[in-house]
Amino acid sequence: MSDHADILAMFSSFYPISAATFSEVEKLFDHRTNKKNEIILPVGNVPQYYYFLQKGLWEYFYLADNGDKVIKRFFQENSFVASTAALIQQAPSVFGISCLETGAYIRVPAKPFRELMMTNTELMKFQIAYLEKKWVVEKEPLEISLKYETAEDRYLQFIAEHPDLIPRLKLHHIASYLGVTPTQLSRIRKH
Repeated sequence: MSDHADILAMFSSFYPISAATFSEVEKLFDHRTNKKNEIILPVGNVPQYYYFLQKGLWEYFYLADNGDKVIKRFFQENSFVASTAALIQQAPSVFGISCLETGAYIRVPAKPFRELMMTNTELMKFQIAYLEKKWVVEKEPLEISLKYETAEDRYLQFIAEHPDLIPRLKLHHIASYLGVTPTQLSRIRKH
């Protein structure tokens, strides 16, 4: 096994992965770097890769009817990133992925990874555990928050849960994530 202990630890935080299984996954790794403002996945493209963000900060966004970027999620170091629904369906993604900082990541081609996953119960169990935690357990409270909490409550919750992100983000990023304008966010911050 190479120097991918951080990735193995991330996999194993969802489901224990053996060295043999991880060695098979490692064969698919393509190490890359990104520049600030680089687009990893343009809105409307059919995704072909999973990503593991090693260094940097990415945004996962969609474009509103008026053309404004709406940030759905931020990804930082040691995160798995993909437009999951579009990747599974092999359909154009309604979401885009872009880089807020210069960084480094590993790109994993989805087709061979999914083929490997279908023959390896450890990877199947990892995928199930990952999807349950990231796309069900963590997503539901956020959806409820967006519907029932005030923008001020959402802001206070965001800074409490992500204090490490605050110095790395511009106000318009946080405003977009919270579903408010930068002016509204400035007012909220004054309270």
